[in-house]
Amino acid sequence: MSMQPGRRVGVAFVGMGGAVATTAIAGIEMIKSGSNRLDGLPLAGHAVAGMVGYKDLVFGGWDLNGDDLGAAATGHGVLTKQDIENGAQVLNGMKPWPAVGSAKFCKNIDGGNRIVAKDHRGAVDCIADDLKRFREESGVDDVVVVNLASTERWPDLDDPTLNSAAAFERGLDASDEAISPAMLYAYAAIKNGIPYANFTPSVAADVPALVDLARQMNVPVAGKDGKTGQTMMKTVLAPALKSRALHVDGWFSTNILGNRDGLALNDKDSLQSKLNTKGTVLDSILGYPVEDHLVHIHYYRPRGDDKEAWDNIDVTGFLGQRMQIKVNFLCKDSILAAPLVIEIARVLDLAKKRGDGGVQEQLSLFFKAPMVKNGNSPEHAFGAQERMLLDWLGVH
Repeated sequence: MSMQPGRRVGVAFVGMGGAVATTAIAGIEMIKSGSNRLDGLPLAGHAVAGMVGYKDLVFGGWDLNGDDLGAAATGHGVLTKQDIENGAQVLNGMKPWPAVGSAKFCKNIDGGNRIVAKDHRGAVDCIADDLKRFREESGVDDVVVVNLASTERWPDLDDPTLNSAAAFERGLDASDEAISPAMLYAYAAIKNGIPYANFTPSVAADVPALVDLARQMNVPVAGKDGKTGQTMMKTVLAPALKSRALHVDGWFSTNILGNRDGLALNDKDSLQSKLNTKGTVLDSILGYPVEDHLVHIHYYRPRGDDKEAWDNIDVTGFLGQRMQIKVNFLCKDSILAAPLVIEIARVLDLAKKRGDGGVQEQLSLFFKAPMVKNGNSPEHAFGAQERMLLDWLGVH
């Protein structure tokens, strides 16, 4: 399957103690030990020259919660202690590095495992030092940063600080409140030549200032908001409805989930960031506005990581006859997300090896709000996105 034996890549997660990160790390460690297969990994069936193998990934990262990953993983309820003992025992000895946090950007998630820095510049320096130490201590050949932290509120995108690389540098010196923790991590990665992906709905490397910086430094960046469940189904179904000339009159979507992501989204400002990314796909695919496209997300603690997504689709067909489609997706949120995170890290590393910097549009397949190059409109249709990625990989 792989791909240059011996070449190792470090993946540094922002939000390392979360359900997605701990699931991803456990899955790879179980693959290394032989207790897990490659099920659910979208690129496992493709041999691509230069792409790092699953067994050659090494993990580290930051989290506001300082618990070891074994305790964190069992607390999330995705993995049992027995799962961890079945090849992922290394989680019990792994602890996250202190993280940057901000109650102004994310109200419902906090913790005592914090970076102590007097200003934005100091925080960036701490992040950069962590990445340098990770590379040296693990002996990896390259590093990738993936943001899996809790969703932040939407910033003011018109703020001048976020709209040019030079203004962003001045904003760092002034500890400008327009700059969020997610942006600090993105900046630290890009400035140090490290590929960066944003799997969250938070605004990070997609602000013009950091897009410009990534292009100037030829560093691969991708995002945002991982497309795992309900939105994935939309991007599969909507092209089929369009092909059959079935007019979508309305699409009602609701979600319930009870994990840490759901707790973060229980804050209305963080929730709005999520709705901003989930609500954009239909009109683009169908070619007309769906006025009654409603999306609701509810924090429901008893459900934990077992998310339920329910959709009602009203369509009009031949002779003006109206019909309905019901979709009920009972999914394990982190089981869907973790493999995508792993593949994103592998593709970003490959992009760096190929010298392909800036926005990595070919990764659109994995995101609800894909970053695009040169002012392009994002491609949202699942099949077209998949072809874009496979063409870039050279898989036919």
